[in-house]
Amino acid sequence: MSRQVLQLEPESELHFQGPFNDVVTSHLKLSNPTDRRICFKVKTTAPKRYCVRPNSGILEPRQSVQVAVMLQPFEYDPTEKNKHKFMVQTMFAPDGDVNQETVWRDANPENLMDSKLRCVFEMPTDNAPQNNLDVSTSHGDDKMTVPKTVTESAPKSPKQAGNQEAELKKMSEENKRLRDEVSHLRLENSNLKEEGLRQRMMRNTAPVEETVSAQSAAEVTGARQGTQQATKKVPAGGTSPLVLTVFAAAMLIIGVLVGKWLF
Repeated sequence: MSRQVLQLEPESELHFQGPFNDVVTSHLKLSNPTDRRICFKVKTTAPKRYCVRPNSGILEPRQSVQVAVMLQPFEYDPTEKNKHKFMVQTMFAPDGDVNQETVWRDANPENLMDSKLRCVFEMPTDNAPQNNLDVSTSHGDDKMTVPKTVTESAPKSPKQAGNQEAELKKMSEENKRLRDEVSHLRLENSNLKEEGLRQRMMRNTAPVEETVSAQSAAEVTGARQGTQQATKKVPAGGTSPLVLTVFAAAMLIIGVLVGKWLF
């Protein structure tokens, strides 16, 4: 690792003045005192908490650049130890056109130079000015317009509260729609189960009805056959046993009456 040739202002600490319910900006000046072009890149240990513009580039000989380091809003806890750090990594740019992505990817680690800075959070006293943007007004054209971002811990403005209520209402309507769809799907599922049960019962009932019909047909056929057999046992034109019995009884009575009359 080579010695850093860029000049940094400040050299070792980036100070951020609270309160921290809005974007707080600290500036870092990079100067190239050499006669060669220098590639630079700014890194941080907490990339989600900071926005850096520009975060990389090329410094021409004897020129400087102002880097804006923007701390995003958060809920400040004075008891929490701040461990955020920044590193400015540099190397001499090759001759000709430079593709920074390729240059950094193919760079020899021995040719890299770096400087580290730690972040310091300062909460003002009650009598101190509360405007966090005063620090950037003295930089003239280098001042940057920073879009304000709001986290959950920041105080909510009426407009933001209204947007949140609209979002909650939208989520509630979406939840109701999903519940209605679930109820509809459950009803369809119940109907499908009933239809399946009804079809199974119809399939099971059909063989039983066919069996009963077959048995009934067999019984009718058997009765007809029995009648035909009984009819065949009596000779055609013959007298049935009942008629013969009545005739015999009548002849007996007539015989008794004739006997009494003669004797």
